[in-house]
Amino acid sequence: MFDLDNTLYSEHTGLEIGVLKRINAFVAEYLGIDTDEAVRQRREGVKHYGTTLEWLMKEKGFSDVERYFSFVHPDNEADGLTPDAHLADMLEQLPYRKIVLTNSPMEHAIRILEILGIKSLFSGIYDIRFNQLVGKPHPDAFYRTLNAEGLSVEETVFIDDLPKYVQGYQDLGGRAILKDEGDRFSHLGMERIKTVHELPAIL
Repeated sequence: MFDLDNTLYSEHTGLEIGVLKRINAFVAEYLGIDTDEAVRQRREGVKHYGTTLEWLMKEKGFSDVERYFSFVHPDNEADGLTPDAHLADMLEQLPYRKIVLTNSPMEHAIRILEILGIKSLFSGIYDIRFNQLVGKPHPDAFYRTLNAEGLSVEETVFIDDLPKYVQGYQDLGGRAILKDEGDRFSHLGMERIKTVHELPAIL
């Protein structure tokens, strides 16, 4: 079970940085504050939730979900991303069923997977709408996704680039691997990889 952003592609693409800039711009506009204050409030608020969207809905009275998604994930968001034949070959040879669990909307997930050339290699893609707008690391997000595939926590390995999502899956008793491309989280004691291309060797 793979996370999508900064997990199936390198953080050096800068794609996720663009997403974060648009999230901060949206928060600033919605709350009527400057960007620096939006960043501060968002960082503090999201600590208690899985996503910025959840924080806005629970604490800031926000409800126009589709406007948020279209602002944060415009059609041209992945113009700098390119197909990855090496990744496709690795995933195709990995002898396990593969699914994607993302806190992004489906249109973003499909866009990225199609550009990378790997969409057909996943038996299921599960997005934030599927999880009723409450995604990772909430237990229900993991359980609902696994139940849809007829899988259990014990038989499914989860790979993500954010420690709080990895910890969330570990707390359920599952094996979770942190993609730590920048080697920033060695102090956490989690099982780590720098790239998904290390998976065949450790699985």
